[in-house]
Amino acid sequence: MIWKRTRHSHRGKQDPVEKAKKLADLERLQWAAAAGDIDLFYLDESGFSLWMPVEYSYFFVGEQKRLEQTSRRGKRISILGLLQPLVSFVYGLVVGSFDSTRYITMMDEQARQAKLQLAQTGKIRVIVQDNSPTHTSKQMQAKWVEWETCGLYCFFLPKYCSELNPIEIEWHQLKTHELRGHMFEHELDLAYAVIDGVEARAQAAGYQAERFRFPSKLAHS
Repeated sequence: MIWKRTRHSHRGKQDPVEKAKKLADLERLQWAAAAGDIDLFYLDESGFSLWMPVEYSYFFVGEQKRLEQTSRRGKRISILGLLQPLVSFVYGLVVGSFDSTRYITMMDEQARQAKLQLAQTGKIRVIVQDNSPTHTSKQMQAKWVEWETCGLYCFFLPKYCSELNPIEIEWHQLKTHELRGHMFEHELDLAYAVIDGVEARAQAAGYQAERFRFPSKLAHS
């Protein structure tokens, strides 16, 4: 027996037929990206709290390792990231959770960049993401045609198949190695720790990290 971290899983809810079809399509996109025909990005959201979970830790036999809790639990810091493996990681941070307005703000910037890229190189930009309501609502669908005219396309993963999105590895690394077991007094301290963690991951994984800055009313609402 070995000591390993327990994972949450939704694999029992997956549709194997839908997963197989989507996986075949995703592999074609990955081959196209490897050949330089398209730019492929992976998008996802995650969150961090002032009291980061310990999960497990090593300590001396006969002693108990303790992490003193802060006086307040505070608000969640959420991150929305766009990973282009081995190339770049663009991310935005907000206090609270991501909503459609914030998501659209980042996607509109991706569409602006995609439009320039399409004009210069003829390559389109494809963003792989899950089909959460934030990504597939009627408000989002109204934007798809606009984005596609700019050369930006969305590819939606099948339900409950987060393991197909490699950005999940970045979240795992951030939470398990950079922030595990930390206690923060204030949301600003947590935000700085997340930024430092992303920069450390960028150096370790060999890509460039860039923070997207939301308008103040969106970042703190």
